[in-house]
Amino acid sequence: MTGQSLWRPTRRRLTDTLLAALAPVAVCGLALGGLSTWTAYGNAGSPARIKVTDGKVLLPFGDTPDTAAFFRITNSGGAADRLLKVTSAEAGAGTPTLSRHVMTSGNSASDRTVASVAVPAGDSLAMSPDGVDVIVPAKKDWQSGDLVSFTLHFEHSGAVKTLAVVVRPGQDGI
Repeated sequence: MTGQSLWRPTRRRLTDTLLAALAPVAVCGLALGGLSTWTAYGNAGSPARIKVTDGKVLLPFGDTPDTAAFFRITNSGGAADRLLKVTSAEAGAGTPTLSRHVMTSGNSASDRTVASVAVPAGDSLAMSPDGVDVIVPAKKDWQSGDLVSFTLHFEHSGAVKTLAVVVRPGQDGI
């Protein structure tokens, strides 16, 4: 070995190398932590998959201008969705509204209009007279067994069209 010196790591060279490697490792760790948090809060995975079934409309009684409609909404997707509104061209004059049954302190009940209803991922929402329902302007000529067309509007899934059968109160468990 004539006059050739071997490369030797110095403390300065090792420090510079470690600092250069630390930046990408820190950025990767930060990105992984952010993605893990995003996934843990349900923002990753498959989109909401909404299916609307078991539509029923109560047959109006007497001179009552409004009645109630009920649906089973199933979300088999990996993300939550929200029911924003319900529309129907076949309903009476006015607009259907989302409503929630509320018990008051004096053991009386009232309905409260709600702006939207959550439909959790992998779960279903069964509307009922004791929970969430749709207040519908009634048509006087509806008969038991008639089909009424509705469109349910969701935040992420868009519009879902379905039919509801007109039933007498107390029929089919309603």
